[in-house]
This record gives sequence, C-alpha cells and structure tokens, in this order.
Amino acid sequence: MTSHVCYHCGQANDPVHSYQATVLGEPRTLCCPGCQAVATAIVDNGLEDYYRFRTEPAVQGDADLSDVLKTMDVYDDPALQEEFVFEEGKHKQIQLTVEGITCAACGWLIEKQLARVDGIEKVAVNVQARRAMVTWHDDKLSLSHLLSALKRIGYTAIPFQPDQHEASYKKEQKSFLKKLGLAGLMTMQVMMLMAGLYFDLFGSIDEDTRRYFHWVALVLTTPVVLYSGSIFYLGALKALSARTVNMDVPVTLAIFGTYGAGLQATLTESGEVYFESICMFIFLLLLSRFLEHRSRHRAAEISANMTQHIPVSATLLLSDGQLDTCLAKKLNVGDRVLIKPGETVPIDGVISDGTSSVDESMLSGEFVPVRKQPGDKVFGGTVNQAGTLTVTVTSTLKHALVNQIIRLQAEAMASKPRIAQLADRFSRYFVCAVLLISAATFTFWWWQQNEDAFWITIAVLVATCPCALGLATPSALTCAMAKLNRQGILLKRADVLEQLNDIDTVALDKTGTLTVGEFAVSKQWFSDALPVEHILQLAATLESRSEHPIARAFSRHDLAAISEFSVTPGAGIKGNVNGETYFMGARHFCPHSVPHTGFDANVYLFTQQQVLAAFLVTDSLREDAAQTLQYLKSRALILLSGDAQSHVDTLASELPLQQAIGGLSPEQKYQHVQALQQRGQRVMMLGDGINDAPVLASADVSVAVGGATDVAKTAADIVLLGDKLLSLTSLFELASRARRKIIQNMAWAIGYNVLILPFAVSGVLSPWMAVVGMSLSSIIVVSNSTRLLR
Repeated sequence: MTSHVCYHCGQANDPVHSYQATVLGEPRTLCCPGCQAVATAIVDNGLEDYYRFRTEPAVQGDADLSDVLKTMDVYDDPALQEEFVFEEGKHKQIQLTVEGITCAACGWLIEKQLARVDGIEKVAVNVQARRAMVTWHDDKLSLSHLLSALKRIGYTAIPFQPDQHEASYKKEQKSFLKKLGLAGLMTMQVMMLMAGLYFDLFGSIDEDTRRYFHWVALVLTTPVVLYSGSIFYLGALKALSARTVNMDVPVTLAIFGTYGAGLQATLTESGEVYFESICMFIFLLLLSRFLEHRSRHRAAEISANMTQHIPVSATLLLSDGQLDTCLAKKLNVGDRVLIKPGETVPIDGVISDGTSSVDESMLSGEFVPVRKQPGDKVFGGTVNQAGTLTVTVTSTLKHALVNQIIRLQAEAMASKPRIAQLADRFSRYFVCAVLLISAATFTFWWWQQNEDAFWITIAVLVATCPCALGLATPSALTCAMAKLNRQGILLKRADVLEQLNDIDTVALDKTGTLTVGEFAVSKQWFSDALPVEHILQLAATLESRSEHPIARAFSRHDLAAISEFSVTPGAGIKGNVNGETYFMGARHFCPHSVPHTGFDANVYLFTQQQVLAAFLVTDSLREDAAQTLQYLKSRALILLSGDAQSHVDTLASELPLQQAIGGLSPEQKYQHVQALQQRGQRVMMLGDGINDAPVLASADVSVAVGGATDVAKTAADIVLLGDKLLSLTSLFELASRARRKIIQNMAWAIGYNVLILPFAVSGVLSPWMAVVGMSLSSIIVVSNSTRLLR
C-alpha cells in the first residue's frame, strides 16, 4: 500500500484532507473519517493481526459512523425483535447477514471482536455464506450494541433472511461462473493455437509465425491467470499469512512458475511455453471447485428453499365469523385461520374444526397424505387436499417448524466432524511433503544438468496437488445431509453421521416412540367421593394442559377452569380446580395406598387425602416398529420406559428386544444410559417426551421421533419429521454409505498421488498430462460423492 491509497480499504486517499492511524506500529494514511474510525477501533481492541492475515482490502468505512450507530437503536424494539430473535434458554440467538466479509481473516476478526464484548456467549462465522450466528445475554447486552460492535470494525450486519442468503449464494455463483467461463473460452483458443504448433497443422510454420502464436497465446492466457486463477492465490496468501500451508500453495507455485517461464520464453524467443497447460489447469481446477461449491450448498439450499412453500397471506377467521385476508407473518398465537381444499397451510397450529387429508411430503418425505381431525397438529407449508379446516395458531411464523429446520440445519453445517478435521490436518502435511519432494526433484535434475528440470518440477507440483483429498470428506458429508433432509430426517450436527457407524446399542422409550401415542382408556375405577362425571371432568381438565400423548385419552369431556398447573417430568401433573389441588400421574407419583381395582392401572387421579380414580390407558404398537427393530437387531436393543413393568413385558414379547425395563423415572433412564456408556458401549437413544430430554442429551446419538415435544427436539441430535420409524434404516444405511464414500474418496485421492508421483519425478509425465490427471482426480471425487443424492 502506498501513501496514495487507503491502508484500510484500498481506495484513493483524499488529496486535500489527511486521515491517519497507527497500525502495526507504523502510521498509515486513510481515505476518510470512516476508515480512520474503523482502523482505530481495530487497533484499540487489540485485533491488529487482522491486517496481517487479510488477503483483500476491507470495505470502505462509513464516514458518518456515529450517525449510523444511533440508527441501530431501532433493533432494540421488542416488537421488531419478535420476528428474528430466538430464545435459547437464558440466552437470545440471532442469525446475521454480515456485509463486507472478503476472506477468512474477516471471520477471524469478527469472532475475536465479539468475543471481547461482555455478554456474548457464542459466535460462529460462516465466511463462505457471509453469515454469523450469535448467542448473547440479553440482560447484559442489547442487540444494537452487538451490531455496533461489528460496525466499528467495518462490518454491517442485518438480521438474516433466507431470501437474502439465496441472493448471496447466487452472487457468489455468478462470480464463479464468470471465472470458469473466461477460463474455458480462453483454454479452447489457446489449445487451438498450441495444437497448430505442436502438430504443425498449418503446414510449415516459420519462426515469425511461431513467435506470433506465442504472443497471442500469452495475451489470451494472462486474464485467465490474473482473474480466473485469483481464487487460488488468495487462498495461498491467507494460508501463508497464518503461517501454514494448504493445497492452494502448490497450485499457485505451479501456475506462476509455468506462466513466468512461458513469459520469459516469449520475450527471449527461446525455450518451451505451456500456456495451454496453464489455462487447462485453471479451468479444470475451477470446474472441480465449482462442483464442490454446488454440492456443499445443496443441504443449505434444500432447507432454505422450504420457506418458499409458506404462503404470504392467510384467511383469518374473526370473532364475529367474518373472514379477513392478512399476512401470514402477522398471525399471532390463538388466531383462527380458515384453510380451504387445495390451499397451503400458512402457519403451525391445531385443528379446531373439520377433517381432511394433508400432504406433508415437504417435511417428512412421505407422499401418502395424512388424515387429520380436530386436535391434530398441522404445519406451515403442508397442503390441505380435501375438506375445509379451521386451525388455531400455536406458534408464530418465526417459530414455525420450517424455520426451526432451517436454523438447525445452519448450525449443523457450521460444525465440522472429526474425520473432516483429520483430513484437513493430513492435507497440510501432504502439501508440505509435496513441496519438499518438488524441491528435491528440481535439485536432483538440475544437478544432473537436465534442461527439463524446471518442467519436471512443475509436473510434480501439479500432479500431486491434494485437491481431491481436501474434497473427499466435505463433499460426501454435505451430499448425505442433503439426501437425509429430503427424506424428512434432520441432522443438528454434521458429525452425527460419523458417530452413527459406531453405535452398538439402541435404547428406546416406549410411549410415543415404539407406540403410536394414540391412547384410549380401556379400564377405569372410580371412588364414591365424587360423581363419575365430575371425576372425568377433573381428569380432562388436568390433562388438557399436558403435552404428554396420554392426555388425548381424556380429551372428550368438558373442561373446568384451572390454575397453578405444574408438571413433574416422568411422574405426573397437578393443578388447582375450583380451589382444590388435584394430582394425576403414575403409580410412584401417588402417595396413597392403591385401592383394589381388578386391573393393573397405570394412571391415578388423587387429592392430598385420597385416590379418586384409576385408569388403564393403553396404546398400540407402531405398524413399522417390529420391522425397524428387526433391521436394528445386530445392535443391542433396550427398552427404557416409565410405564409399569407388566405393560412393558407385554410389549417386549412382540419385539426382538434384548432387555425391557419399566417403571423408570427420567433420572433412572439417564443413569442407565450413563452406566452403558461407562462400560464402553456407544448408545443411541430414541424418545419423544419432556421426560426423555435428560437421557437424550446424555446419549452418544439421540433421536426425537415424529410428533416429539419441542423439549425433546431441542435435546436430540436427529429429528425425524415423519411418523415412520423405518426412517432409521435410511439413516443408518446412508451413514454407512457416506463412510464408504469418504473412504473411497480418500483412497482414490491418496492412491492417485502415490501412483502418479514416480512418473512425475522421473520426468515421464509432462505438465499438460499432470494437469489432466489432477483435475480428473478431483472431479471423480466430487462425482462419487454426488451419487449419495440418488
């Protein structure tokens, strides 16, 4: 950077006014007060290393920075935050679209800057997507201050919206296609010229014509090197600035070495030129990077595009029976919406009137319509096929299942499994080995006075470039996650696929997991203390506040007013009805001696003084439960249930279970899984209820089945969006296929490099042959990974 150019953004400095800041111990000239303010903020926060690591100039700072910071106060408005801020327990979380990110150093700078801000709990920056996920303490830090902290170091952040992300991806793809198109066009032209020279297709070519062809080829190759290949040079500079190496380093050396030698040969009119090899090298390498770029975004695209299923408007049913059209995002909890046949459901809710068949394929991957009736849940984006439905809104559009999927998928793609980290480390060591071998090759052939020593070295650099090795793992994992997403299986962590292959024990909850969760009272007993109808009303009133599937068995009775309601997970519920406290739950929840009922009851209604009623509530087995467990029987299958042991034994007799334990509290389930893990077993846990949350969180891999409570979905690593347990077979099969693909990709990448190295070092391989071999190797790896999408 010269004194005529801004040290921060690279723009021309103001010839009249002078702005300066001391950066890295030296005075730097800046173009405007905005850049001066940003540079000073970076220095004051001890983040000067940003200027060492960056590979591109930053975006120009805002000259009216103080005015901009004031306008950010609007983001503290709770009504505005309601649309894009999520509650994460004691914290708040937001996804931001960050403008001004140009390279990985920007991501480093943002994470370091926000980590210094008091109140920030967690920051994860996705440089490629230009997004940041921030979790913070709302009582310590306001959202406007969070955004201001980014603005002070030169980045403008706004709440993330899927359509903006899509536009960002298309812009990046457009840049890729421009570079790829230029490289492809010029490659064809240069190869035509060089073919004419090599094979003398134009007859006897004199020296003047040969020199002319060389100059034309040089002119055509130069924009390919400087523009199309810039992505590799920036990557190499970034790695070297961070005192490491990556696969872009040997690529950059090979490109500039070949280009420099060709330029010298053209100027001095002596020596070999390989301009066609440079163009072909850049084109084929860009092509493999482009294919990898598309496959890496596939899972994110699938999730983000789900929002396109949500209609913009909804038909609101007013209290006076009139209909009104409103925006779907303006609907509030408790609003009633009318959905006609053929219309798309605009919001998540519960059917209050009407029956219909609903197509839920966009969520679950199952194309068979699901029959819906009053009390059933419907989700935004699904299609009402027959019958008019009245739906009571249960969550705003921000918290709709579709948006939860997109948010969880973003978190999953931000994580990096162990095998990918291992491949990255191996790639760095491999690159170092390639550089050392190349240097040794040049030294040896130069000592042997071989005039082709330089070109042999170039061939070694190109042929052994570990691009395919770097693509082996991420391309396979991304394609696998996209495939599962289409089948209604949502992964919240990318490394789950890797862990699934090591699972040797599967633990399952009973109610709502192995059974359908459609309960009915098969037997009942009542005391003489109250009329039967009154007892049934009390039971229905208490269960109306419960999320447990068993509550539906009591939903056919009138309700009374209730207050002071509370839940004891895995045990029961209590509430105050007409000034009296009533309890309802399992046998161990009841402190009284149980009266003789003539049957093995599993639900009791009681007060602090006596038992009022006892019920035997039964459930039916899922139709695909036996088939699913038959598939999983190569692993240890254990049933962990809070239900009575007699009921558990009855169910276990129908299934291939190694062990079935009943009467467990949530803590006992947790302790049982912990004991299995301490014995060295890898445990997958399947559950659906609030009481399953602790054990789901403790398992090596946890799965929330279709219809699970929000608490269970939060604790789980995998969410089955459909009602089919057989989805587990697809999950395990795809995890196994993904591992095989990764092994195949890595074996091919390493095997190719090992096999090609002797040919390159010995001088048998010319540079253009090395170009073709290396690029085809990368394309084969990406193509092999995309087979997972079939």
